[in-house]
Amino acid sequence: MLEKFFPDAMVKRAWDVPYGDFYEKGYRTVLFDIDNTLVYPDAPATEECREFLNALKKIGFQIMVISNNQGPRVESFARDCGIGYVAKANKPLRGGYERAMRITGAVPQTTLFVGDQLFTDVWGAVRLGIYSILVEPMTKTEEIQIVIKRQLEKPVLRAYRKRTQAGAI
Repeated sequence: MLEKFFPDAMVKRAWDVPYGDFYEKGYRTVLFDIDNTLVYPDAPATEECREFLNALKKIGFQIMVISNNQGPRVESFARDCGIGYVAKANKPLRGGYERAMRITGAVPQTTLFVGDQLFTDVWGAVRLGIYSILVEPMTKTEEIQIVIKRQLEKPVLRAYRKRTQAGAI
C-alpha cells in the first residue's frame, strides 16, 4: 500500500542526481518542484541554481518547473532561469504534470521529476509513470501544513528505506 508513495530514487540535493546517466538512458525532460527543491521557500533563483539549470540544458534536457504556488512567484522564478513553468499545478493531481509534458512534447517514459514532498511531488509523478526523485528539503522551517505532511511522510520513508536496504528497489 505504501509503495504507491515510494520514489524511484532519493538523493540529498537536486544537484546530486546523475543527470548525464539519465540522458544516456534516453531521458530528455526534467520537471522540478521549486521551493525546498531548487531554492529555499519563496526565495528567488540563485546564481548556483541558474548555473545548474543551464548545465542541464547544455546536456540537452528540456526543463520546466511545476509548482502548486501562484502564478507570479512561479513565473518570476522560471523567467529568471530561462525555463518553462506550470503554476497552480494542483500536485498530486495529474493535470499539471500532463500540461508540462504537453508543453515540452515529453512522455512519461523520458521524463524525470525532482521534488521534496512525497504526497505531492512524488505521488503525482508515480501516478503518471514518471521517474520520481525525492530530495531532502533544503530547510526544516516550513509552513504548518507542510510540517504536518512531513510527519505523515515519516512512516512511508521508513518503509522505503527498509525496502531499499533489502534490495527490492
